Amino acid sequence: MKGVMRFGKKGKLSPRYIGPFEIPDQVGPMAYRVALPPALAGVHNVFRVSMLRKHVIDPTQIIDYEPLQIQEDMTYAEERIRIIERKELVLQTQTIPLVKSHVE
Repeated sequence: MKGVMRFGKKGKLSPRYIGPFEIPDQVGPMAYRVALPPALAGVHNVFRVSMLRKHVIDPTQIIDYEPLQIQEDMTYAEERIRIIERKELVLQTQTIPLVKSHVE
């Protein structure tokens, strides 16, 4: 398995677990079918139970959002957003800008 392409990444930094995904049905006593997104169409969708991991919901990571309210004339109300804090996460090969904002 060393150096095998797994889910689009090669080497020791390839993800061990991706997801969470829905499990629509049980195929056998130890196998489950997983509803994978179209981006993972090349991956077989049946997994042994030892390869799956229980998903524990963390309520602090749930983002509450309201869908955009569009009027009949295809317009919407814009809201001002104030930037509270800016940071940059520096990795080995790239820098990722992080922004904390608040709706005014």
